[in-house]
Amino acid sequence: MAKPSPVSPLAPTHVPAMPAIAGVRLGTAAAGIRYKGRTDVLLAVMDKGTTAAGVFTTSKCPSAPVEWCRAVLKGGKSSKGGLAQALVVNSGNANAFTGKTGKTSTKLTGDIAAKAVGCKPNEIFLASTGVIGEPLDASKFNGVLDRLAADVTPDGWLDAAKAIMTTDTFPKVATA
Repeated sequence: MAKPSPVSPLAPTHVPAMPAIAGVRLGTAAAGIRYKGRTDVLLAVMDKGTTAAGVFTTSKCPSAPVEWCRAVLKGGKSSKGGLAQALVVNSGNANAFTGKTGKTSTKLTGDIAAKAVGCKPNEIFLASTGVIGEPLDASKFNGVLDRLAADVTPDGWLDAAKAIMTTDTFPKVATA
């Protein structure tokens, strides 16, 4: 199990209550993306018909998940684009600067997530944060996303924040 990092002295002393958002359910798990025993996957499942928009990096070398999401939003012959059934975020590996291997991994992740939540891959949005230049082993999502999809809840916001931490020493949450 990964050794916990010391908590920053800048960490807030109070974490606000995070209200549920209608139509959004969350689940987190430890898939061993980079470290064993550390929560590193977030699955957010949205109600059918949910629409999405995106603001992306202007980098000339966007990550494979960024390219995936841009393509999903544009749509294609069989898609209007912009429909979101789920968001998968992993921490520990950014799947950036990974070339064709990263694109293949991203497609596999989208396929696994689509099967888990019962939708088309073009209704899945993906994000990765962590180490750059190492291909993401998408096979680690096998079984994990199925279990998460079966157990998502509307009130897992703090766990969601913890799942996407990389070098952070405390989860960051805010509410209006």
